[in-house]
Amino acid sequence: MAFSPHLAQTSPFPLGIEIARADGCYIFDTDGKRYLDLISGIAVTNIGHRHPHVIERIKAQLDLYQHVIPFGEFSQAPQNKLADKLASLLPDQLNCSYFVNSGTEANEAALKLAKRATGRYEIVSMKKSYHGATHGSLSVSGNEIKKQQFRPFLPGTTFIDFNDISQLDRINEKTAAVIVEPIQGDAGVRIPDANYLAALRSKCDATGALLIFDEIQTGMGRTGKLFAFEHYNVIPDIITIAKAFGGGMPIGAFISSKERMDLLTHDPILGHITTFGGHPVCCAAALANLEVLTERETWLSEVDSKGTLFKELLQHNQIKEVRQIGLMMAVELNSPDEVDKVIARLLEEGIIGFYFLSTRNAFRLAPPLCISNEEIEWASSKILKVMEEL
Repeated sequence: MAFSPHLAQTSPFPLGIEIARADGCYIFDTDGKRYLDLISGIAVTNIGHRHPHVIERIKAQLDLYQHVIPFGEFSQAPQNKLADKLASLLPDQLNCSYFVNSGTEANEAALKLAKRATGRYEIVSMKKSYHGATHGSLSVSGNEIKKQQFRPFLPGTTFIDFNDISQLDRINEKTAAVIVEPIQGDAGVRIPDANYLAALRSKCDATGALLIFDEIQTGMGRTGKLFAFEHYNVIPDIITIAKAFGGGMPIGAFISSKERMDLLTHDPILGHITTFGGHPVCCAAALANLEVLTERETWLSEVDSKGTLFKELLQHNQIKEVRQIGLMMAVELNSPDEVDKVIARLLEEGIIGFYFLSTRNAFRLAPPLCISNEEIEWASSKILKVMEEL
């Protein structure tokens, strides 16, 4: 069945398979064909599709109540329990969560919080970054092709090169915040040098700028740690999460200290508001998701070895480079045309891959963390088979 003419589209060339159901690492179309999902709904289904613990919690919450009032007015157990769980998993400085609906909303709110806390308005971001598609988030994203038709954007935004310590002097006493992905995702999995984020932290401390880590793609175990900043022993002032946070349900959060977050409650009151943020069903799913990752499954401890296996197997003269941390990978080819051919052929072979918005000469691999070694070996053999056809 084709897309309805009444349904808005995002590109002229969608993957276009019609979905019947999904389970674990697999998606099934209406013809019964099975596809190994190697992108996790673009870094969303980290624990696989329809994990039974998440489904159980969703059903239990549906029996109690759904939306009752906009965020912040009624005390709701799913929100309270989720906030407590996050505080137990994060450093002491990140002890207060505000729940929203998506990653771009989390980043929008984080920028507002930084301006409110510092009294400044200038933002430093990274070239080739991606922080979302709404106006403020797009303002601090580094993809000029995606931005050029929607100007003007937020004033006072400066871009520097990711992983270049020499450019940190662009951060100064007028900077409200630096927003950065600890590992750049849409730029094609760009991993910083060991000392870069520490130097960035030091520069923010010296100038009074707040450091925002966008962990929307990297969070929830994708890199082999629950949060990517754990690899670098650098703690941000604000962290944003979404995508895999909800175990397949739509939810995001921006998280900071209680003292800082309280600034949004006065001068003016309702400094940030959301109708559906902290939806109780989504919060129940997110809590179950965290329990799966940290208590019920061993997948988090297996991410590094599984990612290494992928990298070891994906050796071919058509592959220029595999950039990999955990199960977050970019497979670089020679051209966007080759990438498009590979994605199309993999779909025929029963594998779902996808491209990057900002790095069109590479395709992404980000399978559910529950993928087995046997599935990795099978998928890699199919990828190499397709490479032989280029």
